[in-house]
Amino acid sequence: MALGTMAMLGSTANAQKVAFEEFDLDNGLHVVLHQDNSAPVIITSVMYHVGAKDEQPNRTGFAHFFEHLLFEGTKNIERGEWFKIVTANGGNNNANTSDDRTYYYEVFPSNNLELAIWMESERLMHPVINQIGVDTQNEVVKEEKRLRIDNQPYGNIFKAIKQSLFKNHPYRWTTIGEMEHLDSATLDEFKAFNKKFYIPNNAVLVVAGQFDNAQAKEWIKKYFGAIPKGEPIKRQKFEEAPITSTINATWEDPNVQLPMTLAAYRTPSMKTKDARVLDMISSYLSDGKSSKLYKKMVDDKKVALQVGAFNNSQEDYGQYIIYSLPLGDVSSESLLKEIDEEIVNMQNNLISENDFQKLQNKFENNYVNSNSTVEGIAENLASYYLLYGDINLVNTEIDIYRSITREDIKEVAKKYLNPNQRLILNYGPAKEKTAK
Repeated sequence: MALGTMAMLGSTANAQKVAFEEFDLDNGLHVVLHQDNSAPVIITSVMYHVGAKDEQPNRTGFAHFFEHLLFEGTKNIERGEWFKIVTANGGNNNANTSDDRTYYYEVFPSNNLELAIWMESERLMHPVINQIGVDTQNEVVKEEKRLRIDNQPYGNIFKAIKQSLFKNHPYRWTTIGEMEHLDSATLDEFKAFNKKFYIPNNAVLVVAGQFDNAQAKEWIKKYFGAIPKGEPIKRQKFEEAPITSTINATWEDPNVQLPMTLAAYRTPSMKTKDARVLDMISSYLSDGKSSKLYKKMVDDKKVALQVGAFNNSQEDYGQYIIYSLPLGDVSSESLLKEIDEEIVNMQNNLISENDFQKLQNKFENNYVNSNSTVEGIAENLASYYLLYGDINLVNTEIDIYRSITREDIKEVAKKYLNPNQRLILNYGPAKEKTAK
């Protein structure tokens, strides 16, 4: 598929306009329809504007917990039946949570649109939140945390970074949260969280794929229209003071043998042009074997086993992270020195025309790929509407990337990637093992 994509890039990057229709129900639910008749498939998805940042500091993990809990069953779908119904009708479904939002979706053969719409409306209108469901999902979430984080090498990196980069903002805790918070939460607290956030006026419903437009609207109104509007959500705004001197932190992880050196910078909201420039900068520094840091540190100087940079953009702030694993006894200071040389070079000189062209091609390709599946389009439509407040970015975000110049790259590197604006984290093996 990649070859085909590359071949058509030149001719269709401009032509791939995503057509959609949008409207609101009286209860505030925003609805987006996108027709695509290339395959007899429909995607029904709902994105709720609730994530880890909407939790209380002593009740973290709620949004992710609800991602699991809302599959437990509804008034009309018995416990344990949700997945069976989906599978029996040739579908699949999933959900995921971030610090900013929760996303549920079903993929069905197109003759199951009514079923898909009804199921998502059931989740919103008639969720069953009881002690047995809470206890069951508590175990599921604990197992997920053990598997993905606690027993995974470098599994606590985000926790270590976030608690140092953020002092005030709820981004300072992780999406999965702390298990003792879930353990000590009462059933009434879970019910209150559901009542506050899982409401039609805090969500967007996307139907994408092969369907009859009039029929889809009829079913959406029939199943979602009767759900009462929730109380408007008052969100607190959290500001962070700028970082003006290097933060140093360490983290011990019993699952690792090699120390990892990380530099992390607090960056602006993903809605800004600067956040997109930082995407390009991370690609320039570490995307692929010809990238600056990889070529220098892994191939040429052989000081690093691995090096990478990525821009974790979010609704309010982002984190720009550069990490490296040493080869042999190379010190953390030596790795940082090599990384900083490349950053300073970028701050003082324009990147080459050739490197710039490569970046532009890569981002054109990313754009085409992100809208190359109906699932991808459905999620993009939901995200751009709910998080960016501009749904048409599904068609125009590429223009922002195209407008980025070599001068922008230099200026943004100068603005955000300075030694006094960052966290240096030494994430390494536990210092000593005590006998059991």
